[in-house]
Amino acid sequence: MVTARFSRRRRKRELLQKPRGQFTSRVHAVQPEHFGIVSVDCAKARSKFLLADFYGQVLIAPTWVDHTQSSLLAATQHIRQAMSQHDLRDLLVAIERTGEYHRPVQRAFRAAGWDTRLVHPYASKQFRQPADPGNKTDDTDLGGIFRAAVNGFGLLELPWPADYQQLQLLIRHRRDLVGKTTTLCNQIRERLHAAMPGYAECVENLWRCPVALLIARHTGCAAAVRQLGYPGLRQLAEQGERRCHMTTLTKILAWAETAEAGHPQSDFLRRMLMALDDDRLEKTRQICALERTGANLLAHTPYLLLLAIPGINVVSAADLAGELGPLLHYANANAITGRAGLVPSRYQSDDVDRANGPLRRCAHRRLRAVLLQIADNLVACNHYFSVRAGRWALAGKDPRWVRVKIAKIFSRIAYAMVAGRQLFPHPCCQPRHYILDKLLAFHREHQTPMDQVLLDLQAATEQLPRSAYRDEAAPLSQRLQALQASRRGPQPLGDILPIVLARLGIDAIQSNTVRDQDPG
Repeated sequence: MVTARFSRRRRKRELLQKPRGQFTSRVHAVQPEHFGIVSVDCAKARSKFLLADFYGQVLIAPTWVDHTQSSLLAATQHIRQAMSQHDLRDLLVAIERTGEYHRPVQRAFRAAGWDTRLVHPYASKQFRQPADPGNKTDDTDLGGIFRAAVNGFGLLELPWPADYQQLQLLIRHRRDLVGKTTTLCNQIRERLHAAMPGYAECVENLWRCPVALLIARHTGCAAAVRQLGYPGLRQLAEQGERRCHMTTLTKILAWAETAEAGHPQSDFLRRMLMALDDDRLEKTRQICALERTGANLLAHTPYLLLLAIPGINVVSAADLAGELGPLLHYANANAITGRAGLVPSRYQSDDVDRANGPLRRCAHRRLRAVLLQIADNLVACNHYFSVRAGRWALAGKDPRWVRVKIAKIFSRIAYAMVAGRQLFPHPCCQPRHYILDKLLAFHREHQTPMDQVLLDLQAATEQLPRSAYRDEAAPLSQRLQALQASRRGPQPLGDILPIVLARLGIDAIQSNTVRDQDPG
C-alpha cells in the first residue's frame, strides 16, 4: 500500500507589527513600566530627544542635544541617570531617519550599548497627525516617533560590512557624475550647434569620435574647416593623437562646403565649448577610475556570480550590490522586490477591490531604478528575456508591466545565485558568459594596471564555486595560447594568466597538435 505524502507548509503567523520592529517579548520580560523608549528628532546641527516608559509617561522632557562629542556623551549620561532613578531595566532608542543627519546620534547611542532603531518619517507623520492635527512642532514629532516605535515601526538597521558600505558610496558618486556628464554633453551640443549648425550629424556618435570634437575645438566654424582642408584636418588629428577614418574627414569637409553661417560670436562659443569639453573629459576619467574601484570591490562579493548572465556587466552588478547590500539581510527574493516597491498597490473596502493599482510610492527608489535598468539591459541583450518580452508584447501587456515582471524574475535568479553562492543551469544563461573572462575584458577596456587586474582575478576566483573552475579556465587558456602564438613582444597579460590558471587548479595548457596519418 502506497501512502500519500502531503507537504505541510509552515503557517505564517499573522502579526500587526513589522518583523524588524518587534520588541514585545522584551517588554513582557521586564514589565512595561520598567521599559524605556528614547525618541529622537534629528536636525542638521542638533537634535531633540525624549525619554518615556512603555506606557507613555514622560521621564525626561524634550531636551536639545548638539551634535558634538561632549554633548552626546552628556545626553547618554543623563539617560543613564534617569534609568537608574526610575528603575528602567531595558531601553530602546527610536530615531527618525533624515538622510545622513541622524548618523552621529545613531552612532553615539549604539556606542552606548543601546538597541538603536530607525523610524521612517512617513510612519512618524501618520502617528503624529491623529494626535495633533494641524500642529507640527519638534515636541509633537517626538510624540509621533514614540507611538510609531511602540507599534512596531522602529525598525532594526543591520550593519553592513565595510566593502558594501564603500561600494554603495562609490556607485552613488559615480551615478551623480554620470548625470552631470550627461548635462555637460547636452550643453556641448547646444554650443556646438550654435557655432557650427549641423556639424554633430557628420558622425554617428559624437562622443565616440574624438577627432570630431578635436576639430570643433580648434576651428569653431565652417570657414575655418574649409580653410584647413583635408591635409590640415589630417595633420590636426595626428597632432592630437586621434585615430580617424578617411570617410569621417570627408564628411566633415562636405558639411563645411554647404554649412549655414553660425553664430557671429563663434570664437567666444568655441572657448566655452573647450571649457565644457575639458570638464566632460575630467568627469569621464573620474567615472572610469570609479568603475575600476567598483570592479575591485565587486570581486570580493558573491554578486560577481551575476556576470554569468548575458546582459549583466560589471557596472550593473556593482550597482545592485551597492543598493541591496548583503543578501543575508533578506528572507527571500520577494523581500527584494518588496523593498524596491515593485508591487502593485491595492485598495479594498467591502465589495470594492482594486488589486492591480500603480506601483507603491513608498519604496527604495534607488534600488527600484537599478532593477528596472537591469530589466532593460536583459531585454536588449539576453535572448531568453527578449523572447519572453516579445511574447508578452504580442499578448498586449503594458511595457511597464513587462519590465516589472522581468525584474521580479531576475531578482529570484539573483537571490538563488548570490545567496546560495552557486552557478546553476538556467535558460537565461544560454550561452553562459564566463565570469573571469568578462572581468578581464572589463579591465582591458578600462586600461587597469596589470597588478590590480591580478588582484581582482584572484579575489574573483575565491567567489567561484569549485565546480566552475574548469569551465572558467577554458577561455583564459585560449587567451594564453593566442598570446603565446603571437609574434609580438612580451605582454603583461601573458604573465598574469598562468597565475590565475594555477589558482584554478589548471596546469600549463598544451595546445593540441593534429598529426597527419598515412591512409595506407
